[in-house]
Amino acid sequence: MKRFTSRKLLGAHVSTQGGLDKAPERGREIGADVIQVFTSNKLQWEGRRIGPEEAGAFREGLRRFGLRSAVTHANYLLNLASPEDALLRRSRAAFLTEMERCHVLGIRALVFHPGAHLGAGESQALRTVAESLDHVIAAGPEDVDPVVELTAGHGSAVGHRFEHVRAILDSVRRPERIGVCFDTCHVHAAGYDLVTAGGYAETMAGFERLVGFGRLRAVHLNDAKRSRGSGWDRHEAIGKGHLGAVAFQRLMRDPRFDGVPMVLETPSGMAGWKREIARLRRMERSGR
Repeated sequence: MKRFTSRKLLGAHVSTQGGLDKAPERGREIGADVIQVFTSNKLQWEGRRIGPEEAGAFREGLRRFGLRSAVTHANYLLNLASPEDALLRRSRAAFLTEMERCHVLGIRALVFHPGAHLGAGESQALRTVAESLDHVIAAGPEDVDPVVELTAGHGSAVGHRFEHVRAILDSVRRPERIGVCFDTCHVHAAGYDLVTAGGYAETMAGFERLVGFGRLRAVHLNDAKRSRGSGWDRHEAIGKGHLGAVAFQRLMRDPRFDGVPMVLETPSGMAGWKREIARLRRMERSGR
């Protein structure tokens, strides 16, 4: 009997409590291929400095525990779309600091929420995001790429339509440096259908046409507590929300997601993530 070889890179957003160098071993404990981390406190502007010893231990941990790669998520306070000059300057400066930490750690993909227009309108916000990306790419390290996360669409946030990402890509000077993160809960909350066969096909066709699977740098695997189109970013354990097991079965059998870091952000914790990763691998293997 031919041995099954997984083409999906699965993992979770693991804790860095006790130091970033502790994260790779936590990835191994849950059976991960990849991990996602915060490089500093997600709700503080001033990120801590990462010394060479900690950075070296993190890099070595990835190798020692057999992890293929790591992804990081930017600070939640950032708003690269802000119409307010002070907040925009602070957000850009903080993003550059995030890029520098990624450089030290050897992390290529920096996932971020594009931000909110705060009443200025979506078109202006998308232009501002593009200008922000031009700024940080010009000033930051060449080996760290911004990765735009598709959002749920709550409030004045932008990034909840594939067209928003296309507008950003069309406006930046170096679109080859921009990746995209596909969050299943967010896409569902924004109104896209991942559940029915026809809806899934239509959603993925739209993503390919407007964004392109070649730009896919990360996937966040989350079921959803709220119904499709709710605009609410409320994660649920795999198979227990409105997406249900069927959506993840389709994702796990879809070759367009092969080789892309796919990380859980469900509220399941370490033991739950280990079970969810095992379940997702069974879905990939058998479709169930």
